[in-house]
Amino acid sequence: MKEIEKLKAGMEYCYDDSEVDAVKQNAIKNCRIYNSIDDEDRQKQFDFLNEMLGSVGENVWIAKTFSCDNGKNIFIGDNFTGNFNLTILDVKEVYIGDNVMIGPNTLITTVGHPLTPKGRREHLAQATEIRIGDDVWLGGNVTVLPGVTIGNNVVIGAGAVVTKDIPDDSLALGVPAKVVRKLENDID
Repeated sequence: MKEIEKLKAGMEYCYDDSEVDAVKQNAIKNCRIYNSIDDEDRQKQFDFLNEMLGSVGENVWIAKTFSCDNGKNIFIGDNFTGNFNLTILDVKEVYIGDNVMIGPNTLITTVGHPLTPKGRREHLAQATEIRIGDDVWLGGNVTVLPGVTIGNNVVIGAGAVVTKDIPDDSLALGVPAKVVRKLENDID
């Protein structure tokens, strides 16, 4: 089995394999192009995101600098704001719902590496998709780890590290992020 096939199947794969690396290099190139677009040309930014990512809803904006591992594995709904220095390591799919706000310096990563030195020396990685629901606000400096699902109407406090699923209508804080209270859902 090729390394790119292992990656797509959710198995451990070698991240410096030439096919795997080519995907990342293309993403780096696309991020460089996106980040070079004039800040005042929102339409050009939107058009390029629409070309670069898997899918983009209406009224989507990502501030500079934006970084990703693939681009085509990012699916964003309507009314999205990604603040400064957003990094989405989309080795596997990242699904983001409608009306989502992401604070500055946030990392969403679908990829992890082995806990053993042998596995790290072999440049192994494994990736699992991430899902973020509707009406979510990730505060600044939040980290979302592989395999996490964040429900609808969720607020993740600044600096939190989300290691496990967060249910609908929740405020989660801390390292690791823990639900501290239920949130009202005032949308009919």
